[in-house]
Amino acid sequence: MLTDEKTSGVDEIQMVVKDEGSISINPLHTNEEEKRLVRRLDMRLMPVLCTLYLFAYLDRINLGNARLQGLPQNVLHGDPTGVLFDWVNSAFYFSYVLCPVPAALLSKLCPPRRWFGCAALCWGLCSMLMATTFNFPGLLVTRVCLGVFEAALSPCTPLYLSLFYTRDEIGLRIAIYNGVAAVAGAFGGLIAFGIQTARLPIANWKLLFIVEGVPSVLLGFVALALLPNRPEETSMFNAKEREIALERGSRRTRTDVGRVLQRKHIIAALIDWKVYAAGVMYFASNTAFGAISAFLPTIITTFGFTNAIAQLLTVPPYAVAAIVLCLLQYYSDKLRNRGAFAIASSMLGAVGYALLLAVPSNIHARYFATFCVTSGTYGMNGAIIAWFVDNLGSETKKATGLPLLQAIGQCGALLGSHMYPLTEGPRYIKGFAVNCSLDLLAALIAAILTMCYQRENRRRDIQYGKPDPNALVDTSEVADKVRNFQMHQTSAHDSISPPTQATDFRYTP
Repeated sequence: MLTDEKTSGVDEIQMVVKDEGSISINPLHTNEEEKRLVRRLDMRLMPVLCTLYLFAYLDRINLGNARLQGLPQNVLHGDPTGVLFDWVNSAFYFSYVLCPVPAALLSKLCPPRRWFGCAALCWGLCSMLMATTFNFPGLLVTRVCLGVFEAALSPCTPLYLSLFYTRDEIGLRIAIYNGVAAVAGAFGGLIAFGIQTARLPIANWKLLFIVEGVPSVLLGFVALALLPNRPEETSMFNAKEREIALERGSRRTRTDVGRVLQRKHIIAALIDWKVYAAGVMYFASNTAFGAISAFLPTIITTFGFTNAIAQLLTVPPYAVAAIVLCLLQYYSDKLRNRGAFAIASSMLGAVGYALLLAVPSNIHARYFATFCVTSGTYGMNGAIIAWFVDNLGSETKKATGLPLLQAIGQCGALLGSHMYPLTEGPRYIKGFAVNCSLDLLAALIAAILTMCYQRENRRRDIQYGKPDPNALVDTSEVADKVRNFQMHQTSAHDSISPPTQATDFRYTP
């Protein structure tokens, strides 16, 4: 339902008015009860979502492995220049750029288990159908459809997680989720290596698409059975757990809840310059992300290894990237700082590309550079998403702003899929130079955003005073914004209504 009316928030939350006039949440439970609920959520949500993303990402990146298994020769008439392969790879991103915003908004109106379950069934079928293609148009169409259905997963997952986790917890969960992409890269290399060394009557690349597509279909049924719906709707919780979950969801923010969309918050996200700045950062990061997924095996073959060994050597960079990503976001949660970690990640990626440019003949240095590139790229992606889950204020603004910045970012993946044509090998100077420059640009934007958030927090502290860390912040009317007037209390005996603007909302720098 699309509305301009202010939503009432969660009625079940009990509030008391302190003497100084702040609105606070009544303690309804112990810390141990909350920790027990978080552990239960971790055991129920994270394995299903991470496994979904694992196979979604495998279905997305297996084209790079299939390239070394004879797909161009069988389907693309040899493709001596690599241009047809580039277009097939980028076809996924055409639909993946266009679909995230409508997908995320629709997902807010749909039961999550049905949304994610049906999406997995559809992209798994698309992956298996890729094994039946025999020409360029057929492969192109299946890749476009794959992008449509996968857009229903990753752009919607941060919003879904924000229904269950607080701002102090969500960074690590998003990192674990995004880290699955790195694990998928390693896992995909192992699967491709095993299939490439097999001697079977079916072409290796066809078997690869089937082996990695079937689990997605099966996982669709698992998601339909196990994923909980919204905290206020799911049958997963008993009465006490639901009370705790609803209180956690409203901690620090009283937002638009339920299957409704706030038109004013959609517009607020569309005109917020910080969303577009984050989109440029995500564009820079995804230019490398899209290139890594499709071309890392090809780049490693330039070190002098066989195709099979190159598949195997993609495993360690991805594995290290997953560890680095989780460590960065763990400390980011603890320190309540996202910007510094985004800057560090993008600089690490820039160092990796600089090494690939500056050291053309030292295999060990170049292989080390692939670790820097993958770790920096994955770390940057995780930092951006966690940053804006924190700072977009309301569910509807997150449902618009997060997929919007991701859609802008996926344009970078489109660019990345064309940056390493075979004619540029083995040095790939242009591709490495562009990626290095974009990583430096991302670091600069992250620094600017950090300073802007810090300045705005200081301004609000001066104008409204430092917020009570236990106060309930009403973001249902204006999301994370503050109107240019000072609220005041006329009398100590007057009743106090919940605030209609986010004067106590503070950004994560």
